[in-house]
Amino acid sequence: MSRKRQSGQVDPVGDRRAAVIALAREYAAGHVIASHVHDRDQLVYASHGVMTVRSRAGAWVVPPHRAVWVPAAVPHTVTMSGAVAMRTLYLRRQLATSLPRACCVLNVSPLLRELLLHACAATALSHRTPWQRHLIDVILDQLQTVQTVQLQLPTPSDPRALRTAELLLATPDERRPLHQICRAVGASERTLERLFQDEVGMTVGKWRQQARLLHALRLLAEGAKVTHAASEAGYSTPSAFIHMFRRSLGTTPTRYFTPGGRAARRATDRPASASNSTPRIRRDSRRR
Repeated sequence: MSRKRQSGQVDPVGDRRAAVIALAREYAAGHVIASHVHDRDQLVYASHGVMTVRSRAGAWVVPPHRAVWVPAAVPHTVTMSGAVAMRTLYLRRQLATSLPRACCVLNVSPLLRELLLHACAATALSHRTPWQRHLIDVILDQLQTVQTVQLQLPTPSDPRALRTAELLLATPDERRPLHQICRAVGASERTLERLFQDEVGMTVGKWRQQARLLHALRLLAEGAKVTHAASEAGYSTPSAFIHMFRRSLGTTPTRYFTPGGRAARRATDRPASASNSTPRIRRDSRRR
C-alpha cells in the first residue's frame, strides 16, 4: 500500500492484471492508515495484533482469528492497537460473489488463515498459472462458507442518536444511567431507543455494551491487564467483564489472545448471529 494518501484517495495496489493481490505489512502500535479507497474488494486480516477499520457506516474491530471485508470504493481508515502483522488480499471486483457489498467482520478458520499466509508469500495470483488458479479457487471456496461475527459498531445518523453515540464512545468507563444521558443529548429515553433500533438494529444498552467490548479488545491487544481493561470499559468487577466477554466471544479474554489455543479455535468456529449491518453469509450461495 502506498505511504502517502490524501483523505479518500484511491490507493492502487500491485499488478492490475492479477485476479488476487496479496500484501504483508508490519505496523507499530498506534499507526493510522488515513482515509482511502481501493478499486478492489479487500480482506483485511491481522495474524498478530488488533486493527480497527472505520468507515462512514461504523467501526469494525479485527482481533486475531478475524478479518474485515471491505468492498471496493468504500472509504475507510485502519488504526493499529499494539504491534500489528497485517495480511491483506485484494480481490478483483465481484470475484467473491457470496460476500456482501458492505463491511463486516468474518471468522477466519485455520485453513483460511494458512491460505492467506500462503497467498501473501506469492504476492500476486493469476488464473493463467495453474497452481495459482487452484489456490484462488480454494480461497474463494473458503470465503463461500465464512460466517460473520458481532464485532461491529454501526454509527447512527440522527443527530440525537449520534450525540449519544459520541458521548458513550468518549466515556466508555462511565456508568451513568440512560435517563441522565437523555438529558445531556436532549431526547427522551423512548425516542433514543426507537432511533437506535431503527438505525443500528440494537438498543442503546446493547450498543453501549458493544462499544465497551471493542474498547476493551483494543486495550487488551496493547497489553493491558484484564483488571485494567474491565475498569476502563466501565465494569465494576473483572468477573462481570469476563462474564460479558465470554458471553459475547465464547471464551475468556486471556484465552482469546492465546495463539493456537483450544479456546481461541472454538471462538473462531463459533457461529455468530447476524445484524442489520453484518448480514449472515449463506452456505448455499453458489446454488442461488
